[in-house]
Amino acid sequence: MQTEILGNAESVTQQNNVLLIKTKEAEARVWVYSPTIIRVSISKEHSADSSFAVVKDPESTLNYKETATDITVSTSALTLHINKSPLRFNFSTADGKVLSEDDPRFGTNWQGTRVVNYRKLYKDERFIGLGEKTGNLDRRGSAYVNWNTDAPDHGPKTDPLYETFPFFVGLHNGLSYGLFFDNTHKSYFDFGASTDEQMSWFGADGGDMNYYFFGAQSVAQIIEDYTWLTGRMEMPPLWSLGYQQCRWSYMSAEEVLDIASKLREDKIPADVVYCDIDYMDHYKIFTWNKQTFPDPKGMIDKLKAMNFHLVTIVDPGIKVEDGYKQHDEGVAKGYFATYPDGEKYIGSVWPGRCYFPNFTDKAVRDWWGASFTALTEPGVEGFWNDMNEPAVWNQSIPWMVKFGKYYMPEIRNVYGMQMAEATYLGTKKILGNKRPFVLTRAAYAGTQRFSAVWTGDNSAYDAHMLLGQRLVNSLGITGMSLVGVDIGGFTGNPTPELMVRWNSLGVYTPMFRNHAAQGTNYREPWRWGKDNEAIIRKDIEQRYKLLPYIYSGYYQSHQTGLPLSRTLAIDYTQEDSIFSEHFQNQFMFGDAILVAPVESTKFNEDVYLPKGEWYRLSSGEKFVGGRIINAPAPLTDLPVFIKGSAIIPMQNLVQSTSEKGDGILKINVWYGSTANSFVYYEDDGSSYDYQKGVYYKRTISFDPAKSMISLSAVEGSFVSKYNKIELVLHGFKGHLKTFKVNGHDVKIWPNTGDGTDYSIFVNEGKEIKIQY
Repeated sequence: MQTEILGNAESVTQQNNVLLIKTKEAEARVWVYSPTIIRVSISKEHSADSSFAVVKDPESTLNYKETATDITVSTSALTLHINKSPLRFNFSTADGKVLSEDDPRFGTNWQGTRVVNYRKLYKDERFIGLGEKTGNLDRRGSAYVNWNTDAPDHGPKTDPLYETFPFFVGLHNGLSYGLFFDNTHKSYFDFGASTDEQMSWFGADGGDMNYYFFGAQSVAQIIEDYTWLTGRMEMPPLWSLGYQQCRWSYMSAEEVLDIASKLREDKIPADVVYCDIDYMDHYKIFTWNKQTFPDPKGMIDKLKAMNFHLVTIVDPGIKVEDGYKQHDEGVAKGYFATYPDGEKYIGSVWPGRCYFPNFTDKAVRDWWGASFTALTEPGVEGFWNDMNEPAVWNQSIPWMVKFGKYYMPEIRNVYGMQMAEATYLGTKKILGNKRPFVLTRAAYAGTQRFSAVWTGDNSAYDAHMLLGQRLVNSLGITGMSLVGVDIGGFTGNPTPELMVRWNSLGVYTPMFRNHAAQGTNYREPWRWGKDNEAIIRKDIEQRYKLLPYIYSGYYQSHQTGLPLSRTLAIDYTQEDSIFSEHFQNQFMFGDAILVAPVESTKFNEDVYLPKGEWYRLSSGEKFVGGRIINAPAPLTDLPVFIKGSAIIPMQNLVQSTSEKGDGILKINVWYGSTANSFVYYEDDGSSYDYQKGVYYKRTISFDPAKSMISLSAVEGSFVSKYNKIELVLHGFKGHLKTFKVNGHDVKIWPNTGDGTDYSIFVNEGKEIKIQY
């Protein structure tokens, strides 16, 4: 097989906002999207310029300078140096610090239709990202394939899995950069695994060498830029952030109601129950089993009366059966995948022989979305997209199968994302001014605009629990904030200790779902004995107390793309210890909470605390960071630490997000030596009125130098459900002198005997200044 390497520039021209450079082998195009984002696309035959992921247009102008040997494209933050002979693309900061360079020998090259880009590998270079990928936080020395795959019983090193996010962040010499390879074909990333430490490389089986380069100088800003480019999540329904109970399968309406009733009876807070595939009539999508679910609306009405929401599963396969509504409509309108001669492709999944919708076609997406009335009319508000890699039994869909104008290899990696878009937009339209919850197993870059994701069919052992957290953290780098794992493991049977430990980690997992496979032991909280149930209940209660903080965290995700669960590499990039295999599972949950996952068989754990001040949440003990501590880790107390100067709004216990509560917002402040602020956000949790200004937002600030805590004036027209504020001060011993609220003396209440924690009650007001 012949290798073609991108050669010398033969012509350089500008057409409006794009720079065109032609070589004998191909044409390169360059656009500027923002001061920190430059796009390069190299193609043998440029076709229509489109993207499933990107939602922004390039800037209208592009400025460059050309000499006999090179071309320079500059912005205020980023410089692209283009060598003309041979054509190579090298990026640096505006002040000349090298970020990433083509390998001068090989650059971009082709072998048949396969296109690859080789880049220099720097001595201290680390790589993070790629979304749902196993292995270590630092991808250096590893190689990966993107090919969305149904991967049951996968292990800690299995690749590929269910989702494709071809975006990573490179780190070296105190610098950072990002790269998004927007190519939907089967793609490959090798971070120095096979090149004797000389090069990293990425490429795909077909399509263009089309990538976006990000030059912002922090991981957080790169994520913000990437999600600006590919879109950000909408505010999720508040109920989706509560505890979710699922199983394959609850086999009848009676069993679903029994599960919900038991959760309420045992006073275990919860908001969601699921119906897996057995609620359907012979697994046909958009149907109900008339024997076991004879009255869906009646069942859902009873669930709603208990403050539960129902999520139902949907798969893409449409059963080949005359008289079945979706089959007949899809056949009549030509909505299904075909062989090149027009014969409809058939693959077998749960219903048996099935056709597969072409979700790349907007008309098909609209038809699919409209079909959800079969679920929404009885009252379903959550929609779980499964089997959408797409999966077929014991086979891979032939590459010659066509989905409209695309062959299978071109769109396999985006099929699940396009199904999620169809589900989200369709149910959003049907539900009107009510937010649907959509969950998808397969995904591509940009899926955050439509759906949550989870990490697929995990297993009930400790290594999978730790892997799951790394996957959640890595997905966060790619803009996916609403992410979950199957708490307890989908396959296999967890020990009671593992179930308890995993549930305690679930408190700090963005989507908190307990799920298990058919044939495994039931996972519900009361299945583990009274003592363990009490521990599980206590932890779920903590989740509900934290919901004001969590919901504000999702507002941050909606505004900036920063995830709720964050690898420490986002905030503490330059601290080498965070990349250690021993500490790489640790993460920040929002701005202020550090969580250290611990195996169920360990009851002490070494924890790395980054530089700064930290408090153990459970004990209030204070630590100086930048060092390793040995933390007690009984099953009743996962090591969780609060950052000094943290501001964490909480609430008193409720049994569901629908419960009104006592009207008290508990604003917790941990003493620290640096000033800090937190944006508190609230809306109705269910509608899109927040997009019209119907929200409640204010900035809470702590300034130790001024001995001041303040709440800014409220923005937005929403009336808070809290009418009283309890200010809870932690670690303030020795720092409290007088205490005034808006200039008036108020009484403070000690919460602990040693005088370290206090509470102050304040009426909710327009602007509040607290002097201590």
